[in-house]
Amino acid sequence: MANSVSGDSVVDRVVRVIAAFPEGASSLQLSDLAVRAGLPLTTAHRLVRQLAAHGLLETGAGGTVRLGLRLWELVNRNSPTLALRQAAMPFMEDIQQVLNQNVNLAVLDGWEALFVERLSRRGSVVNRAKVAGRMPVHVSSAGLALMAHQDMALQADYLAQFEDPAGKATVDAMRGLLSETAHQGYAQLAGVVDPDTWGIAVPVIDGKKRAVAALGIVVPLQEMRLQALVPALQTAARGIARRLGRDEP
Repeated sequence: MANSVSGDSVVDRVVRVIAAFPEGASSLQLSDLAVRAGLPLTTAHRLVRQLAAHGLLETGAGGTVRLGLRLWELVNRNSPTLALRQAAMPFMEDIQQVLNQNVNLAVLDGWEALFVERLSRRGSVVNRAKVAGRMPVHVSSAGLALMAHQDMALQADYLAQFEDPAGKATVDAMRGLLSETAHQGYAQLAGVVDPDTWGIAVPVIDGKKRAVAALGIVVPLQEMRLQALVPALQTAARGIARRLGRDEP
């Protein structure tokens, strides 16, 4: 029920407060938080005080506000990605040991790949995928691997709304790329996010033949060896799927 002049609900405003914290920011001034959440200062102050009482936010000296440990606790206790990350971690560590490069794990959220885990080492190539970071499906090998292994209705919805802000990819090109990815069983993108890197990803397929995650790596262009990299990723993805299957009730 809406109960403000603007018509938004209390839940809407609480979500805006929590979502206002930008990536990499450990705290915000209350005034900045109010601006980023699009709320009057008095409203933001009241919501922050109430959320802090439940441990979801923390307030500090000088009017600073940070996300609370209680929020982290609740999310990690019941997150649907927790079982996925636990199942995937041993395989991701094995892949990283062999390749000494970035390894990431993503799920599909809307029309974006949401990265839920990443392993990297000093000296590895730049990897723009960050934990809790997002990338549009069409610029991420993980996103392509995920979308190419969804049902046709979902793919049709995706293509119907598709538009590349950069103007480089067309709907027909995306349709062809998804078809190619589904046929090959892996996705690859060279130099899309960073000109000197190559992203490869494979789907983690559940019992319903649907991709529940994508396991990917980012390697230098000069180290691209599909004949070696893809089988290693596919073996790991099958192992993750087996572990997930055993953990299901």
